[in-house]
Amino acid sequence: MRCIAAGLALLLAACSHAPAPQASHHPEARAYDAQLDATAAVDSALARAGERDTKVLLVMGANWCHDSRALAGLLQTPRFAELIDEHFELVIINVGMPQTDDGHNLHIARRFGLEALPGTPNLLVIDSQGTLVNAETATTWRNAASRDADAIYAELLGFTAI
Repeated sequence: MRCIAAGLALLLAACSHAPAPQASHHPEARAYDAQLDATAAVDSALARAGERDTKVLLVMGANWCHDSRALAGLLQTPRFAELIDEHFELVIINVGMPQTDDGHNLHIARRFGLEALPGTPNLLVIDSQGTLVNAETATTWRNAASRDADAIYAELLGFTAI
């Protein structure tokens, strides 16, 4: 019994000195609509991108995911909204929980050459011809809540020149 008590005391002491999780410095939005017809939304965005000579910014995430909510919230801020309005067609798609076989709309990712989504969120930049231009980084957004807003802005701005 003393061993258990001593072990619990050590565990509690270790936990009390563990660094607190970093809070998101981005506003959060529950923007992932489970009822959205993802195929129609993407097709429509691609058509608009062709007409306007812009790109599609496709965010694939879920409302249960802190990083997905943070990314969606950041993209809705005035600074990002202005960039998106000028250079992108934004589509936000609910993908459920793809890492546990409870994924939704995963056919959209496959449509653009991504066979699997290792987590959420994912950010795909697609040109007006339907080509994924950021295949190397599309699935690397699982830390979106802790990313620097200026770095995210610069990365998106970089896609406007391609």
